[in-house]
Amino acid sequence: MSSKQINLATVVIGAGAWGTALAIAIARNGNDVLLWGRDKQHLADMQASRTNERYLPGLAFPDRLKITTDFESAIRAAEHILVSVPSIAFSEIVHKIAPLIKEGRPISWATKGLTPETGQFLYQTAIDIVGESHPLAVISGPSFAAEVAKDLPTAVTVASKDDVFAQQLASAMHSPTLRVYTTHDVLGVQIGGTVKNVLAISTGISDGLGHGANARAALITRGMAEIMRLSLSLGAETETMFGLAGIGDLILTCTDDQSRNRRLGLAIGRGLSVDEAVAEVGKTVEGMHAAREVLLRAQQVGIEMPIVEQVCKILFEGYDPRESVQELLCREQKAEARRPTVIKRN
Repeated sequence: MSSKQINLATVVIGAGAWGTALAIAIARNGNDVLLWGRDKQHLADMQASRTNERYLPGLAFPDRLKITTDFESAIRAAEHILVSVPSIAFSEIVHKIAPLIKEGRPISWATKGLTPETGQFLYQTAIDIVGESHPLAVISGPSFAAEVAKDLPTAVTVASKDDVFAQQLASAMHSPTLRVYTTHDVLGVQIGGTVKNVLAISTGISDGLGHGANARAALITRGMAEIMRLSLSLGAETETMFGLAGIGDLILTCTDDQSRNRRLGLAIGRGLSVDEAVAEVGKTVEGMHAAREVLLRAQQVGIEMPIVEQVCKILFEGYDPRESVQELLCREQKAEARRPTVIKRN
């Protein structure tokens, strides 16, 4: 039996916009899906309306998508667990899953960011908690939840070191409107998905200040250079950074106001304080949680990430955004890229 014929019975942990959108996509593709969230009233409302009016209003659930309030029973019965919670809650949820999950059952997640307590990428956190007997995968790429739930054309990447599980998960998601690629580069996919959120804050700030399209394009391009430096220093693959989880996700998050990170930056650029901007967005902003950890990683491996550094100064040190822009503009003039070494042959 091919993987496309397998009903990959999935439990999705996290009933926010992205968890619900993935649950819809997988169920729409003929798989049985259970969706669980922390808020019992929210779950009851979804059960009654067969929609998630809080996060994805008006989008009906497929018949194969069911709501569950029984976390333990769902995990024990699951053939596959997909975690879609903010990075600050990822470790806690995986700790809850660990004693319940059957041996060898796969776990994937659509969470982007780092583990706050340790600064680790989530793949390593998951291994530390559940061990290496469970196939693990990361789902990433340029994808807003509402567009996936509306069945609009989207492409994403599944990153896993387990070929069989990567193909099973990709097949469970893949459809005429959701194209799914696979890769082994778990590290690169995580770097792209983490750093792009920080950079989206910077482009939002720039646009909020009224600096225009030229500045936005420059920030995206030089931000990509920062992602490349970090990824190469940590051992990720260059090809990943030029793929969906790299430049694709960066462009999406930096240019569309569906991005919470960009909206945070816009609010700050318009003159709101950081606290006021966070309140205006009203939802988890992953780039804010990741910014300091990303900068620390860069400092540990001895590379410069000036845009990330200025975002941190604005978010955590009270810098005026205009001062940060001036610091970036006044950096020493230099060549955009190193000249390649020419090897002369006799």
